[in-house]
Amino acid sequence: MAEIWQTKELVAEIKARVKADIENIMAAKGIAPGLAIVRVGENPDDISYERSIIRSSDQLGVKARVYANPADIPMADFTALLARLNQDSEVHGILIFRPLPPQLDYDVIKHLLNPAKDIDCITPENLAKLFQGERDVLFPTTSEAVVEICKHFHGPLTGCEVAIVNRSMVVGRPLAMMLLNENATVTICHSKTRDLPAVTAAADIVVAAIGKANFFGAEYFNSESSVIDVGINLDSAGKLVGDVDYEPVSSLVKAITPVPGGVGPVNSALLLRNVLTACQRQLQA
Repeated sequence: MAEIWQTKELVAEIKARVKADIENIMAAKGIAPGLAIVRVGENPDDISYERSIIRSSDQLGVKARVYANPADIPMADFTALLARLNQDSEVHGILIFRPLPPQLDYDVIKHLLNPAKDIDCITPENLAKLFQGERDVLFPTTSEAVVEICKHFHGPLTGCEVAIVNRSMVVGRPLAMMLLNENATVTICHSKTRDLPAVTAAADIVVAAIGKANFFGAEYFNSESSVIDVGINLDSAGKLVGDVDYEPVSSLVKAITPVPGGVGPVNSALLLRNVLTACQRQLQA
């Protein structure tokens, strides 16, 4: 039976450090880190994540505000909102829920966001820093959560073989760069990868992030595999599940993250840590 990488203690450690640093800023400057959550439409997953962020913000002392917009908001109105948030001195971090509806041109929007307030690393300027191996960038939180979990439970990643089943700019590609910074050996897999089960089963760590409920069965792993499940899906019974078929896989592999209780809570904690860091940098500027 696998070791279950429950992240409750890791999340508590991250939040405790963030809360202490925020209290220090409040004592010294009288300023609370400010987060603007920009949501378009009423996607239930977005709203659930939003509520989770608000709860954690209230606990830690982050001043979070939600900017909810109709699904048909025109591009001009959206960019005007973004311009206001860029200029608002009480907003230190901006989170834009994605994907955006088709009338909102993401290729334009990502250039408009103030890089100093880009807490999920979507601007070309910050992505360039990440891909150049610079350390002063606010890392995309899902990718950073995977790295934090690996380091916390697995230990040093030098020489470790990692297979990432995702090649998007949201998870797979930035995660690959971050793992290379940890001296891991990285393989990025995708829908065109030949004999995917053979590739993943040969890795020490497998990151499953394709957004398909219970897609990865036991044939994708071996008894020494450590599995990071990034997927958040609803199965046919309406139950929250990951990309990995948990029961048969957890009976085989060395370690696995659960869904829920794995990557997601770490992601949320790191998001608020990024807001804190953005605030600290802006106060020093």
